[in-house]
Amino acid sequence: MKDALLALDQGTTSTRAILHDAALVPRATAQSPLEQHYPSPGWVEHEPEEIWRASLGVLKDALAQGGVAAAGVAGIGITNQRETTLLWDRATGRAIHRAIVWQDRRTAAHCARLVSAGAAAAITGKTGLLCDPYFSATKLAWLLDHLPGARAAAERGELAFGTVDSFLLWRLTGGRVHATDATNACRTMLYDIRRGDWDDDLLQLFRIPRAVLPRIMDCAAEFGTTDPALLGAAVPIRGIAGDQHAATLGQACFAPGMVKSTYGTGCFALLNTGDAPVASRNRLLTTLAWQLGGKRTYALEGAIFIAGAAVQWLRDGLKLIADAAETGTLARQADAAQNVVFVPAFVGLGAPHWDAEARGAIFGLTRGTGPAEIARAALEAVAFQTRDLIEAMEADWSASGAQRVLRVDGGMVASDWTMQFLSDLLGAPVDRPVVQETTALGAAYLAGLQAGLLPPPGPSVAHWRLERRFTPRMPREEADRRYALWKDAVRRVLSG
Repeated sequence: MKDALLALDQGTTSTRAILHDAALVPRATAQSPLEQHYPSPGWVEHEPEEIWRASLGVLKDALAQGGVAAAGVAGIGITNQRETTLLWDRATGRAIHRAIVWQDRRTAAHCARLVSAGAAAAITGKTGLLCDPYFSATKLAWLLDHLPGARAAAERGELAFGTVDSFLLWRLTGGRVHATDATNACRTMLYDIRRGDWDDDLLQLFRIPRAVLPRIMDCAAEFGTTDPALLGAAVPIRGIAGDQHAATLGQACFAPGMVKSTYGTGCFALLNTGDAPVASRNRLLTTLAWQLGGKRTYALEGAIFIAGAAVQWLRDGLKLIADAAETGTLARQADAAQNVVFVPAFVGLGAPHWDAEARGAIFGLTRGTGPAEIARAALEAVAFQTRDLIEAMEADWSASGAQRVLRVDGGMVASDWTMQFLSDLLGAPVDRPVVQETTALGAAYLAGLQAGLLPPPGPSVAHWRLERRFTPRMPREEADRRYALWKDAVRRVLSG
């Protein structure tokens, strides 16, 4: 009986496959790190062949560890780093350039020109996004304009564009399927979130040939089957969603007003707003939560570019720590009275500031400042940025205050110190689930839904279970005082 569900989670810093049973209980995990490439300041790239090799490798390893043959898998669900842009040759399946990662800022000048030309309002009106190099459109335009012969080949239909999900789907199906799902499409800056399709005006604005675009499908759908030679049998691919959308499903944020925040390389908070898009007045993004059965569910999203990446910088850049887990211990040892504030704007500031040119800074250094104080400031920055997002969400959609509980997931939530400080700063409960790899969980859920093993979103979906609730302990006045220090530091960074 086919009752196993296999999730492929291709992220910014690693690629992971998790084998779940039909009740969405994880049974086996395989993971492979992903090398980051920085060819110029502000540029971030990944090697497409490394992504492919790692993806196929972890799928095989998870099956082997779980003792499950490919023939016993009811479906594969794919979730992926969003906005990261690939362009490949349809004949060979090989990318013609490294993937340009979502963090990459090389197209900041292109976006600035569009804003100066008055195009920003039209872009936001159709896509729900701000005109920013974060999204795929200007990345794709850069590839077409800077690679010799790329634009002509694209117009002839010889090249295919996709985010990572599309590239993996193409490879897994042996080049038979060029498709994406609605959540990844809505992050390209080429997709009309109300009509649910690619937009001709936006394609013209960014000079993107329609011939390179993938077909858009529901998040749970029949995306094709794997080439039997890859895993030993043809396995149906039945779910695709961008990582933050998959995490929202994995966190069972099915009711309007529910909020989740994922802490990985960056931090991304999504607020379910139901069946109608909500236009932000506070520089948040209007996006899709998911699309099922042709029906779109919408969300407000706040995107923070640097969260866990700041801890990686402490480890790999400054060599202050040997392991990320040390930061919580250091934070507890730090002298909080020093008021050190770290604004980790390594690749600009995301929501609600959206300044691609901002750069990081540490304020409040004294002779007494040491590794412990800097580590604490790095963890506190995650909470400060989350409060920025939550306050903007509540200003945009007042009903969100009725369910002021934050569901959290991602690698950083393993730190009790960080989650307690987050609860203190928000003045609200923070719920950490038993299964913290909710991105993969959401992908597996989509595959199981399409396979008929799991029910549609609603109260009957019981895969979410609470591991620990953190409640505020810090006096409100102290939390507000610390947040005011953060806001002052951000003002200084933004003013240059």
